[in-house]
Amino acid sequence: MTASPREVEAGQAVYTPAVLRLYDLLVLGVSNRYVWKCPTQRLLAHYDAHVTANHLDVGVGTGYFLDRCRFPTASPRVALMDLNENALRFAANRIARYAPKTFRRNVLESIAFEAEPFESIGVNYLLHCLPGSIAEKALLFDHLRLLMTEGAVLFGSTLLQGGVTRSAAARRLMAFYNRKGVFSNEADDLDGLTRALEQCFRDVSIEVVGCAALFSARR
Repeated sequence: MTASPREVEAGQAVYTPAVLRLYDLLVLGVSNRYVWKCPTQRLLAHYDAHVTANHLDVGVGTGYFLDRCRFPTASPRVALMDLNENALRFAANRIARYAPKTFRRNVLESIAFEAEPFESIGVNYLLHCLPGSIAEKALLFDHLRLLMTEGAVLFGSTLLQGGVTRSAAARRLMAFYNRKGVFSNEADDLDGLTRALEQCFRDVSIEVVGCAALFSARR
């Protein structure tokens, strides 16, 4: 079953310029630590462990992690991919020192892309915003795999409902976001994520922190 354009649009439409200005405070500052129980510093460490000098970020948010992470070189090649033009513009401005290239794409569809492939791809807090089951969202992995060099790493994180421990606050907030269409993770669980990654990649590693799954995998 393929997600409808309306479903895909709902997951990213919330990221208006006003929301993006508040995102770091509300999500990275409050929700991560107190609701999802996965401190932002832990996600940043995940970036530091996997980001390369030839990197594509997909589902870019505010560009916080690219702004703060430790690239292995002072002049990395950085590209940004998102369906939301506001997020692309916000993140690109934030990391303007790296002169990032931006690509507006729906990653659940085949990605038209003619540039050189990447050695790392980050997909942080993207999967739980995409419509469908984990198996349906796994189209993302198939499409991004084609943009990776041999041996490249795909890494990121997502908020799950099954196979993780959720506080009462996390259950309530997830339910609210799912009703609004901001999240679409009611059927997302750890086993499904593991299967989807292992079907497409090798050397799959997943660590659960709170109700977040931090993952990495190699092409």
